[in-house]
Amino acid sequence: QVQLVESGGGSVQAGGSLRLSCAAFGYSTRFCMAWFRQAPGKEREEVATIGFYGATKYTDSVKGRFAISRDNAKATLYLQMNSLIPEDTAMYYCAAGNCDGTYNYWGQGTQVTVSS
Repeated sequence: QVQLVESGGGSVQAGGSLRLSCAAFGYSTRFCMAWFRQAPGKEREEVATIGFYGATKYTDSVKGRFAISRDNAKATLYLQMNSLIPEDTAMYYCAAGNCDGTYNYWGQGTQVTVSS
């Protein structure tokens, strides 16, 4: 059974940085992994994905500001978030799946709040 546990969220001012971590238990290095976010009243949004070979993809609004990475030896996924803006405020979730576009495993989420 795969368990994902996020950490690293918090409150920052616009322009600041945060680094989210997602520790995976029962983890497979063959998983594709991703960060999603959901703001109040909005649909869940895919923020960034990373394949098991390290290929990455980002939604347009975070390109050049966010960086997704993974450490397979530590079974940990990261999201480095720089130049944060208030629109980045959301609950952030990590997810893992079999690289078919669907994600079967989800963390409980970590809150990111960016003030202007």
